[in-house]
Amino acid sequence: MTDTADITAKNRAAWDASAPHHGRGAYWEELCTGFTDPAYSRFDATMTQALKDAGIAGAKAVQIGCNNGREVLSACAIGAASCTGIDQSQAFLAQAATLRDISGHRADFIQGDIYALPPDTPRDYDLAFITIGVLNWMPDLPGFFAAVAALLRPGGRLVIYETHPVLEMFDPETDDPMRPAFSYFRADPFTETAAITYDGTRPDDVTESHWFIHTLGSIVQASLDAGLALTRLQEFPHSIREVDYDIYENQDAQVPMSFLLQAVKTP
Repeated sequence: MTDTADITAKNRAAWDASAPHHGRGAYWEELCTGFTDPAYSRFDATMTQALKDAGIAGAKAVQIGCNNGREVLSACAIGAASCTGIDQSQAFLAQAATLRDISGHRADFIQGDIYALPPDTPRDYDLAFITIGVLNWMPDLPGFFAAVAALLRPGGRLVIYETHPVLEMFDPETDDPMRPAFSYFRADPFTETAAITYDGTRPDDVTESHWFIHTLGSIVQASLDAGLALTRLQEFPHSIREVDYDIYENQDAQVPMSFLLQAVKTP
């Protein structure tokens, strides 16, 4: 049986230990420079349009798993009246506060485990969004979606833009990276000790973390069970994750690499 609290705590420690790799270098400098412009956004065209379609203009929005806050601030840049970011890593939220101060946007950040949020967490958001690299860290998918749904007012909307689970079957570091390496239906998590990075680098080990494959069916079902009515589900052939996975783009036999899910909280 999965111990949600234990796995969540280990993942939090791994993210805190990995944060220094993200708070320096060219990428960090790019963010610091970019957010001096109030219109600066890190969203690609797909996510920008999805948020506009979901009513981001003038909305009270929340991002679950906000990391260093770059997308919270991007939501403000494309029209949110205010945006809150929730993340369990205090180290990354310190970076988020720095970027917020640079941007001048109206944004708040809540440090907390999505499965046990502080009791004073608002529950009346117009729009919630989740982006790359959140769902796979969740040991309890139904519990996660129940917590997300609880953040929304009745009629509030959810937008998810994530890695397609089919892509999790492949390992770009194997000798034959085009051959599936893992079962789509794998239930046991992957256990890692390497620092968590986005740029393909492999820093020294930090602490243990756990990563799950969730099938697209289980993601959709968990959202439905949480009282969210599906309004859109799209699959895409482009990658939104680490640069290592770029090799899977533009293949003759193309696999799905990302997906967009939109839902509304039923009254």
